[in-house]
Amino acid sequence: MSALRPTPLALGAIALWASLAALGVRLSHLPPFWLTGVALIIGSVIALPLSRCDPRPWHVPLPTLALGVYGLFGFHFLLFMALRHAPPVQANLVNYLWPLGMVVMAPLFLPGLKLNVRQLLAALLGFAGAALAITGGRSLDGGLAWGYLPALASAFVWASYSLLTQRVPPFPTATIGLFALVSGALSLVCHFFLEPSVELTMQDGLWLLLMGLGPLGAAFFLWDAALKRGDARQIGLLSFLTPLLSTLLLLWTRGERPNASICLATALIVAAAWVGRSKPE
Repeated sequence: MSALRPTPLALGAIALWASLAALGVRLSHLPPFWLTGVALIIGSVIALPLSRCDPRPWHVPLPTLALGVYGLFGFHFLLFMALRHAPPVQANLVNYLWPLGMVVMAPLFLPGLKLNVRQLLAALLGFAGAALAITGGRSLDGGLAWGYLPALASAFVWASYSLLTQRVPPFPTATIGLFALVSGALSLVCHFFLEPSVELTMQDGLWLLLMGLGPLGAAFFLWDAALKRGDARQIGLLSFLTPLLSTLLLLWTRGERPNASICLATALIVAAAWVGRSKPE
């Protein structure tokens, strides 16, 4: 993985995250904390071949481990709280402020980076495209709900986690497996106190394995590797592709065709990536 460039790595993570919604539909009858906990623990296994018997990925400073749990567990916990207490489409839209947050907050978290007008415009274009992809061009209603606060907090958590991993002492990408393992265990603790027991079928197990190895597993490793090699602002702009690709995949699985809103969303996100392009500083 060390020879790969950041853009393919980031696109790999984005492609895997785009499959999460389709897999989530297949497993929507399972309690979310249980689902996330088991999937994260499955995903943590990916660290084993990456570490190659090197114990370093499993021995990191406590602040680094706390940051990893803050990112993986904190993001999912807050998002689930938001989805329980706010309209799902609106909550998901607020949550997708995190790529915008990465672009805007990068100069605050990473010394030496600056935010220019072009990158800010690109981030706003990307968010407009993501909003169209999520809402499908429909108007939103439902009024205010306190669940928007954890949705906003989840966006901040993932954006800040992604940036702060570049501020702590360097750690191998395989360490993401430790983050996932601890976060998965905490999710299962939440399941024990907040959710009913689970009955699992063989088919559920197969979909769960795909989720664990893909969007809640390999995606986190690819994301970390991309951030270690690339410009967080550029990677943040690419992230707006996630809701677009997720929507397209859902349409494809349902046998539906993209509508005008999806086409416009595509144009806005592509324009954002073009406007926001810049040379490394």
